[in-house]
Amino acid sequence: MTMSEEILINITPPETRVALIENGVVQEILIERVKARGLVGNIYKGKVCRILPGMQAAFIDAGLERAAFLHASDILSCKEPKPTLIEQMLHDSQEIIVQVVKDPMGSKGARLTTNLSIPSRYLVYIPSLCNNGISQKIDNDEERKRLKNILSSYITENNLTGGFIARTAAEGIKESDLISDMHYLSRLWNSIQTRKKEPKTKLLHEDLPLAIRVFRDWIGPEVERIKVDSRSTFKKATEFATKLIPEILDRIEYYPGERPIFDLYSVEDEIQKALQRKVDLKSGGHLVLDQTEAMTTIDINTGGFVGHLNLEDTIFKTNLEAAQAICRQLRLRNLGGIIIIDFIDMQEEEHKRQVLRALEKCLAHDHAKTQISEVSSLGLVQMTRKRTRESLEHVLCEPCPCCNGSGSLKTAETTCYEIFRELIRESRQFDVKELLVLASQEVIDQLLDEESNNLAELEDFIDRPIRLQVEVLYTQEQYDIVLI
Repeated sequence: MTMSEEILINITPPETRVALIENGVVQEILIERVKARGLVGNIYKGKVCRILPGMQAAFIDAGLERAAFLHASDILSCKEPKPTLIEQMLHDSQEIIVQVVKDPMGSKGARLTTNLSIPSRYLVYIPSLCNNGISQKIDNDEERKRLKNILSSYITENNLTGGFIARTAAEGIKESDLISDMHYLSRLWNSIQTRKKEPKTKLLHEDLPLAIRVFRDWIGPEVERIKVDSRSTFKKATEFATKLIPEILDRIEYYPGERPIFDLYSVEDEIQKALQRKVDLKSGGHLVLDQTEAMTTIDINTGGFVGHLNLEDTIFKTNLEAAQAICRQLRLRNLGGIIIIDFIDMQEEEHKRQVLRALEKCLAHDHAKTQISEVSSLGLVQMTRKRTRESLEHVLCEPCPCCNGSGSLKTAETTCYEIFRELIRESRQFDVKELLVLASQEVIDQLLDEESNNLAELEDFIDRPIRLQVEVLYTQEQYDIVLI
């Protein structure tokens, strides 16, 4: 089926939201808030503030909220032979030019590299590169040769250091357009070199805002329309496109409709669904997705689906449908890092191969780099998806203050029994006339109803009256005992 894409850009003063629609279905959502703009791609002049030989890493002060992290493997060295220990590469208070490759996440600072790269529409300029390169997705030998010749000629004629990598979007592009991109990148690199000499400057280069970055990174021949609901952003987008990608000007539309732009294709509904653990499949089965700090796990269940032939047929059909749904959820939720998929156990090897092929085929449309392992004997598939920014859940949500992000609370019954133990402890330790229990409505109801006999027996046992009082702001786990 031919891929048809549409991009919706929703602008409000505090945030920008972008939705990618493929064949009428929401596939990706990106959100950038003014107060927390992404740092990936930004280039800074930093200073080494601490070297950690045991971790072979260093913390860099780049003027960010938290010190950023630089691993030895991400440090380029012009020395031959290259040093292998970080204490040989860096020293305290050393000035260093770094680029953010991963945004701060949770309690962790940004991840840095000294291997700088600056992208444009068709190319990436890498100052440290000795040779030019071509995207692996361009597989036509003649086209690869043509692109390499264009890049090499420009480097030689302009006596430029470093090298270019042709992105997938460069395939079939006219030489004049590629040269225009190379002019842009070389001028940008020269301006960074100039700013580097300014003593107080820390931020040397800031990546484009999300609304414009989308035009650089996402626009391909399959994108039929780009709708923007802000007149000022529409103007900026058309100016950017006029300079760098004029061929898409007729595809950029200003959306003045009274109906909110994200109500088209039910994007708002999809965002709400993407924040839930459970994803229903059309067949009656479902997925359960759980994010932890270390990894994301995805469990597949047949639910109410019963195949027409046998159990193996039911399992195979459910797993096939799940493979497609998983790929969409990874993109929609922007899940990254290690991902463990627990497919339902299949007996036939051919079924396992087909499910894995379906997963690989769907992931081919993903903008993020992915790697998949084989199906293990337990039916588990281990995969990785490159993570550079926070997931949708981490952008929009925070840990529950009641359960601290665990996803579960102690039952009212459990809290009642904790209260009983605490009442005994307090009555033995202190000489008091009366004890007052402060707890949530659910816990007080439990004490007055199912636990009323146990409460009466406890009063006789400690030989002191026990009074109960509802505290409306308490969670089901919270309680206090006041000695009177």
